[in-house]
Amino acid sequence: MIDSRINTFLSLCRLMNYRKVAEELNMTQPGVTQHIQFLEAEYGCKFFEYDHHTLKMTKKAEAFKEYAQNILYQENKIREELLAESGINLKIGATKTIGEFVIEKHCKNYLSEKNNFLSIEVDNTEHLLSKVDQGELDFAMIEGIFDRTKYKYQLYKKEKFLGICKKSHRFAEKTVNIEDIFQEHLFVREKGSGTRDIFESILLEKNHKLSEFSNISEVGNFNLLLSLQKSLNGITFAYQSILRKNKDLRSFTIKNIKSEHEFNYVYLDTQFSQKYVDYFDSYRR
Repeated sequence: MIDSRINTFLSLCRLMNYRKVAEELNMTQPGVTQHIQFLEAEYGCKFFEYDHHTLKMTKKAEAFKEYAQNILYQENKIREELLAESGINLKIGATKTIGEFVIEKHCKNYLSEKNNFLSIEVDNTEHLLSKVDQGELDFAMIEGIFDRTKYKYQLYKKEKFLGICKKSHRFAEKTVNIEDIFQEHLFVREKGSGTRDIFESILLEKNHKLSEFSNISEVGNFNLLLSLQKSLNGITFAYQSILRKNKDLRSFTIKNIKSEHEFNYVYLDTQFSQKYVDYFDSYRR
């Protein structure tokens, strides 16, 4: 059983306010303070400090937070397994390209096994990784950039990252100079999305940035983005898998730009996480 003080610590990391933690956990504020002080005494370091009346986490707290999230996740998973009669109940996340265009068949294979259950959250990279941190997802399938020192990860597949346009667009099936793309109406996903992070990193490598485009539209929903892009004859940058379900779209490439990137399973460093990744991956056929 996890010490309740661990839960108090994690709540304070998230809320950064003693009063709000007390309200959330149905405790007194002095009780919250006592829990934190006990942990600080136990580990011989300060976890929280005030800086001009603003509560801040110390570096020691950041390190302890990773440990606390890890053990809390494992505690929850062993409870689930002990209570379950059979089958596997997975809670996974997928970035929008993967969730909407890549893993449909894989999920069908997994769910064809009797007593397998699946909950899928499709969102951007930033949001999904925060859910992994909090132990709310067993793993996330990420198309974008993530901190490889913080998580364990395993390659799912590699896929080409391309320019996407209508088949009647002047760029269709061509290789263009990077300077040419800034004249086009660019459609991008919201901040924190994998495709946007990758595209911005490509621009940065070539000493360019998004602000050089004369016309930019930011759209969080991928299907709406593609619909608007087609209607307004714009361009976007995304993975090749999108083309398989959109026959009226075509790809283009930018001269001297690497076009292949990874889709990865990303998860906490626990035996449960690795087991669930391996189990789900076994249904990929």
